[in-house]
Amino acid sequence: MYQRIFVPVDDSDTSNLALAEACRLAKSMNSTIRLVHVVDLAQFGWGGTEFLDAAELQKSIKQAGEQVLGQAQAQAVAAGLTPEVKILESWGDKIASVLLDDANSWGADLVVMGTHGWSGLMHILMGSVAEGLLKQADVPVLLVRNAGE
Repeated sequence: MYQRIFVPVDDSDTSNLALAEACRLAKSMNSTIRLVHVVDLAQFGWGGTEFLDAAELQKSIKQAGEQVLGQAQAQAVAAGLTPEVKILESWGDKIASVLLDDANSWGADLVVMGTHGWSGLMHILMGSVAEGLLKQADVPVLLVRNAGE
């Protein structure tokens, strides 16, 4: 049914639950799974500061993202899968748009991701990548919520 499952990861408990669900689906359907993590480099892309080395900060952010992606990859491998992995870079773009662009270019036919399920003030303050992606996606999106949050 679903042959190309796209899974954004961020190392949260909710993301890990979504990854576990995506792994179960991929295993049962013999699907290809792609794990992605978005690093936002725009906040450190400006120059002119004598106190911070923007290039070093960006490098550190990428390394942290690679670590998150490596942990997710290890989880998928432990589930018996051989995932594709990719770091996506954002330069101030909406994260949902960065994810959708990659999902579409990769040819995903299902997106599986976690959602915190915030409402009210937290939703207004934090926004929702999952909601943004859900509103724009041309493929089915499976949202996994952590009941403990």
